[in-house]
Amino acid sequence: MADRSLRGIRLGAQSLQSEEGVVFHERAKHTYTCTSCGRDTTMTFAADAEVPEAWECRTCGAEALLRIGEGTASVDHSGDKVPRSHWDMLLERRTIPELEELLEERLAYVRARRGAGEDVSRDKISA
Repeated sequence: MADRSLRGIRLGAQSLQSEEGVVFHERAKHTYTCTSCGRDTTMTFAADAEVPEAWECRTCGAEALLRIGEGTASVDHSGDKVPRSHWDMLLERRTIPELEELLEERLAYVRARRGAGEDVSRDKISA
């Protein structure tokens, strides 16, 4: 690069490196078929890479399975964790009657804070 002048060149738009002596790794193409929309997605991996049996469909986001010959790979989902929701975690700490009691306490507190202002606002709405 020292023998070349940078004057007049768009920096960042062009690479000053050449591909001389670069040996590309062998590649293999694998096709995935979506279980939802049926579209095929072809992915390129290194020839010696471990190819996943499932991939996310580019179109609909559903699971696409690796096509092997005429069929597709089977994926075992028995070990997958089901995500817990906030409600599930709350039910681990409290029972339904406890939650109903807490709700009533909070509603009574909110109603007491509003006081007479609640009745006035209802009159304005109905007018």
